[in-house]
Amino acid sequence: MRFEDRVAIVTGGGSGLGRVLAHRFAAEGAAVVVADVAGERAGAVADEISDTGGRSLAQTTDVTDASDVKAMVEATREAFGPVDILVNNAAKATDEDFLSLGGETWDEDVTVTLKGPFLCSQTVLADMVENGSGVILNISSVNALGYYGNEAYSAAKAGILNLTRSLAVRYGPSGIRVNAIAPGTLRTPAWEQRREADPDVFERITRWYPLGRVGEPEDVAGAALFLASDEAAWITGAVLPVDGGLTAGNMQMME
Repeated sequence: MRFEDRVAIVTGGGSGLGRVLAHRFAAEGAAVVVADVAGERAGAVADEISDTGGRSLAQTTDVTDASDVKAMVEATREAFGPVDILVNNAAKATDEDFLSLGGETWDEDVTVTLKGPFLCSQTVLADMVENGSGVILNISSVNALGYYGNEAYSAAKAGILNLTRSLAVRYGPSGIRVNAIAPGTLRTPAWEQRREADPDVFERITRWYPLGRVGEPEDVAGAALFLASDEAAWITGAVLPVDGGLTAGNMQMME
């Protein structure tokens, strides 16, 4: 197993992509801390992992609160030891027209999506530097690479890419790798809720993707496990699109 005797934190681990990431890291031998602002969701995922023989701990964590983040890392250290892998997955997106977007909503989206990775990375890096190893994996988005709406979320996800590169360069000499994944549309519970309100949404979106479908969380999880593993030991500062070819070109030109 690729992550035996390693400790991973997955933020936003209580649902969607985060839930799948937590399960996949645990299946590969990692002790996984499932961190989520919704403690019941985190607990449910941690129980699922434990029920299948994995090692897991649930933490109710607001990633925008420095004291919450510190408590999360301390609880991880007490339960399993120092953090080897941090997956910054928690995010917030509001689908609202830019001209009607309020400053408070902008602040909320940017704070969760960008300040959260800053606080979590800053807090785990002390142990990683001391140990001379560690992996930080930031979940960005294709929204960071071009126009797909959601301006606050997109700006924050773009900020994650530069944070990724900066930390990769600054802490590479300490044996720490930092990479990002930029997923396209994923079939998560949030998107399924949107589909209930707009049944044709996936049909319209699918036309954008050269591979002819939207993504599944498992598509991203496979890339995440690779980047966090020793197989990617010479990869840092990279941004990997996992997007079915969306950012490779303009599918409208094919029509």
